[in-house]
Amino acid sequence: MSLALTKSAPELATRKRPNLLVILARQSKLGVFAGLLLLVMIVVALAAPLVAPADPVAMHPIQRLQPPGSAGLLGTDVFGRDVLSRIVYGTRISLVVGVSSVLAAGAAGTLLGLIAGYLGRWQEYIIMRLLDVLFAFPSVLLAILIVAINGAGFRSIIIAITIVYTPIFGRIVRGSTLALKYVEYVQAAVAAGAPTGRILWRHILPNITAPIIVQLALSLSGAIVVEAALSFLGLGAVPPTPSLGSMLSENRNYMERAPWTVIYPGVALGLLVLCINLFGDAIRDVLDPRLRTERG
Repeated sequence: MSLALTKSAPELATRKRPNLLVILARQSKLGVFAGLLLLVMIVVALAAPLVAPADPVAMHPIQRLQPPGSAGLLGTDVFGRDVLSRIVYGTRISLVVGVSSVLAAGAAGTLLGLIAGYLGRWQEYIIMRLLDVLFAFPSVLLAILIVAINGAGFRSIIIAITIVYTPIFGRIVRGSTLALKYVEYVQAAVAAGAPTGRILWRHILPNITAPIIVQLALSLSGAIVVEAALSFLGLGAVPPTPSLGSMLSENRNYMERAPWTVIYPGVALGLLVLCINLFGDAIRDVLDPRLRTERG
């Protein structure tokens, strides 16, 4: 009996692990389609130098505001730049900024949540009050404040989005840690004299990865929207660097004369966020323990 209790969490968690890809395909065909479309967008964005038909920052005043056609597949903007090329490069920037900031927020929030949930006492009080202060500010307003202090640029955006989303991961991880703190295998590890770091890394963290993964997927779309909002306000990408948000800002005064300069970047941004949300919802349904229990 004592040997069974001292088995690590990963050993217990790997028993009869279902094939999540198969379950995902069965449970949500829309989620699979969104995931495939998202994969195509990621591949195109990463291969931007090979896919983009023109230089995204090259200006051609003679060809400014040309409709889709010979001047460009999706037309040109107010500075004569190819809209399609700027969308491809802008999507890459949105993904890089979004993924970097969300991963950083996930790492910071997970660490703070583990410490607060497991240690408790004054450590938990200080950490949770700090996260509450960050939660008190609207996400976009807090991001604007941080970028205004640090100055415009992608580094400031990543720092801002990281600070905005860290409290979300911190609360999720703290709640999951509190639920696992007193289970048998954790208590057995404590009784065996295992150090706190080993308990958190080997016994608790592997069993809370599901909610962390789900939150990573769902936070990515929000991070991309925040990046686009900051770029729209002139606090993000520095011109002439292509960004979906800055494209909307630069061409908003020409919506009636050249609607393609705003419609296509807006569609690209909306489609990217929609695919991430649908795929994240599908992952959440698959990893939900209650749904797995119902499936048997």
